[in-house]
Amino acid sequence: MHIIQNAALFFIAIIHVWIMYLEMVLWTKPIGLKTFRIDAEFAQRSASLAKNQGLYNGFLAAGLFWSILAADPINFQLKVFFLSCVLVAGIYGALTASKKILYVQALPALIALILVLI
Repeated sequence: MHIIQNAALFFIAIIHVWIMYLEMVLWTKPIGLKTFRIDAEFAQRSASLAKNQGLYNGFLAAGLFWSILAADPINFQLKVFFLSCVLVAGIYGALTASKKILYVQALPALIALILVLI
C-alpha cells in the first residue's frame, strides 16, 4: 500500500510541476493561451500574477515530494497536510476559475488522501 500511496503522491507532484511550468514559463505562449483559454493581451497583462500562482504550485509539488521522502512518523502528517492543501486549492479553483480543475487537481488529491488514510 505504501508504494501505491507514494506513486499517487508522485503523480500529483508531477502534475503540479507541470502546472507551475505552464504558469511561470508558458503562460503567454500558444500552449498556455490554449490551456487556460485566455487571449494574448490578457496573458501579457497577467503574466506576473500567473508566475506568482505558478510558484505556489511549485511549493505544493515540493511539499508532496518531501512527504514521499520524509521518514516516519512525519511523512504521514506531511502527506495529509499537502494533499489537503491541494484538495482545497482544487475545490476553490473549480468554484472560482474552471470546473476542469476539480478533475485535474482536486479529484486526484482526494483519491490519494483516501489511500493515505486507509
